[in-house]
Amino acid sequence: MAILETIVIAFWAMLPAYVPNNAAVLAGGGRPIDGGRTWGDRRVLGDGKTWRGTAMGIVAGVALAVVLTVIEPTVSDALGFAVPRFEPLAALGLAGGAMFGDILASFLKRRSGRQRGAMFPGLDQLDFVVVSLPLTALLATDWFLTWFTLEVILVVVVVTPILHVTTNVIAYKLGLKNEPW
Repeated sequence: MAILETIVIAFWAMLPAYVPNNAAVLAGGGRPIDGGRTWGDRRVLGDGKTWRGTAMGIVAGVALAVVLTVIEPTVSDALGFAVPRFEPLAALGLAGGAMFGDILASFLKRRSGRQRGAMFPGLDQLDFVVVSLPLTALLATDWFLTWFTLEVILVVVVVTPILHVTTNVIAYKLGLKNEPW
């Protein structure tokens, strides 16, 4: 597989995992998942992790996977190589795993004493990857093994932090985020 092909496949395959956290921010608000509970003297998750944001993030990721699947033949023809069509469980694993990864990161941030919005390098950029890939592999094993080669996973791990930081800075400059990370 050529390097450009690998990068395109990695980006395309991860789009349903890239979108949920951004959609959750836009649709967030409402009741916190932790219901205001604390563990020790710290919130379990915090006000930033809501049921509505989580649900909308998952719906947005799955909906994007549906759209990508519909346009896949045209895109694959235009590129001259195949990009993934998303099986339902693959879409759910990517989108749901992304949201669960973000929730897990929030839990770890609270345990380490960080406040909502505080930077946690590494975790902030890869939390959703670390959960979405194994969950997708579990739910849609054959699909995952077809598309997530070692090279594709390597591209995801290297490119995702760059994309994450870039999109967060843009969202910050547009006033959609309170901090640029």
